[in-house]
Amino acid sequence: MRQASEQPLTTAPEPSQLVAGTSPRRLARIAGALYLVNIIGGAFAIGFVNGTLFTTDPATTAQNIQSHELLYRAGLAAHIVVVVTNVPLALLFYELFKVVNRRLALLDAFFVLVATAIEAASIITQFAPLVLLNSASYAHALPTQQLQALASLPGELSDGAYNIYTVFFGLDILCLAYLVFQSGFLPRALGVLLAIDAVAYLVYAFADVLTPKNADNLVPWIQLPAPLAEGSLALWLLLVGLNTAKWTRRATAAVTPAEALV
Repeated sequence: MRQASEQPLTTAPEPSQLVAGTSPRRLARIAGALYLVNIIGGAFAIGFVNGTLFTTDPATTAQNIQSHELLYRAGLAAHIVVVVTNVPLALLFYELFKVVNRRLALLDAFFVLVATAIEAASIITQFAPLVLLNSASYAHALPTQQLQALASLPGELSDGAYNIYTVFFGLDILCLAYLVFQSGFLPRALGVLLAIDAVAYLVYAFADVLTPKNADNLVPWIQLPAPLAEGSLALWLLLVGLNTAKWTRRATAAVTPAEALV
């Protein structure tokens, strides 16, 4: 019978093969491009469209949606793009940062996917104004003021949904901040900015749940870290990528003897 010591050992995979044959720098640039699309789409859908069309007056909000229906639909489309890009981003960030801390990178991916599921579910309610305002059956069945109030309600509900998924995104950014800071293949300054961004997300979300009036006083200062930190990360990944030599050293060190035999 053949001795165990005579069994051939499979050599450890090359670091470049740990990411499905794609170089880490290319993965980083893909992630940066997706993240930039995510940021721009979110700014357009949530910042511009909702900020332009939704007001405190239900009648004005309903009229705005009817008068600018294409803009409203464009905002919904952009929001859908945002949630779609979150899924490959979760995978790409896991692939890039599992060499730093596999469990934390996996936890980060879980936070992203849960937040994305909540965000995607909230988009469904935002189609309600289009159904209510464009349907003759609803227009004839409901008084005008009631119809307008119902049409503007999804905008109010989206604020609550935003707080919920912002908590998960804040925890995602906090994990990402640690991974970036500890990585060695990305600037530590990005990790610091992301940590500040994460705290800002969490503070605003809980402040808006507990004391909405005080949360309003935090705007716009509490929102400044997000474009600065996440925009910097997206642009760095897209334009620079990462330090491939340092990533490779981390990847090689992360291959355990058990993994080398697979």
